Amino acid sequence: MVNLVQALGIVALLYHTSVAGRKIFRFDYTYSSDIDGWWKLHNIPITWDLARQQCLAEGAVLLSPLNEHYVMAMEMIMATSNGSIQRGIYSGVHATYSKGVYTSIEGVPLSKIPVSWAPGEPDNYNNNESCLLFYSNGTMADINCNEVRPYICYKKKNKSVVRSDCGTTDSQYHLESRTGSCYKFHYMGQTWHQAYMTCAAEGGHLAIINSATEAQILKELFAKYPANKVIAKYTEPVSVGFYDWNKDYTWVTIHGETLSEAGYSNWPVGQPDNAKIGNLGQQCGGMFRSGLLDDVWCDIITFPFICEKKPDSLLYENS
Repeated sequence: MVNLVQALGIVALLYHTSVAGRKIFRFDYTYSSDIDGWWKLHNIPITWDLARQQCLAEGAVLLSPLNEHYVMAMEMIMATSNGSIQRGIYSGVHATYSKGVYTSIEGVPLSKIPVSWAPGEPDNYNNNESCLLFYSNGTMADINCNEVRPYICYKKKNKSVVRSDCGTTDSQYHLESRTGSCYKFHYMGQTWHQAYMTCAAEGGHLAIINSATEAQILKELFAKYPANKVIAKYTEPVSVGFYDWNKDYTWVTIHGETLSEAGYSNWPVGQPDNAKIGNLGQQCGGMFRSGLLDDVWCDIITFPFICEKKPDSLLYENS
């Protein structure tokens, strides 16, 4: 357990925030010089791989107790959390590559990580536990990676962490003067729902087409990625931010407007067609290379996708 001296030290660690450093990364992360980077606690429990994906999309990694400073920081983050994390949080230490070979996401072997096992651990229950939990007392236990737990994302400070005109350290976002928004094309395909999560984690959203001008912008962006540069089940269309909420052909944007209210509702002849794979129809939104709209499957097929964000979406109001 953390003693009083340690606790006071950790409080100082967590509240010793560099304003300049804080503004460089993103508003929802806290900077600490003692762990030489930024951290964010996610209280909503999810599986280990989804946690890994969420941190990656935020430009970070799952935090691991790589040294005593990290251990102390993780203990205090858990101790001061309002969330329910008594059952432990996911660390970035895992054996998903090779059973029983535990390393952190950064590649640090477990033998070099300064933590001890909780009583009775590791037990590799049912030969199906390849992820490691971190407890508030600094011990660890193995767990099935499909269990859901809270987690902490971490971004190490380095010289490459530079904020662009799009208010992000992600250099793939580019500001478009015709709309005032920033856009990023994801050529690595995901399902529509996965794409929604990725854009949100990056501080934006699946692109919403508000005008013929914006459709032209997305069309031009799509044209930079011909089929041979897209890695997805289908290389066209591209997923964008609208869907059929009630499965009754009432298409709305992810911000709740009808397509007409949003400013763009141009479909080609024959679309939407709600093509079926088994019993699954097409309830999510896409855009052809022509700039016209298409309906796509939400979960079973991967498509490229476009994220949109405002330049200030990851900034403090006074940044």
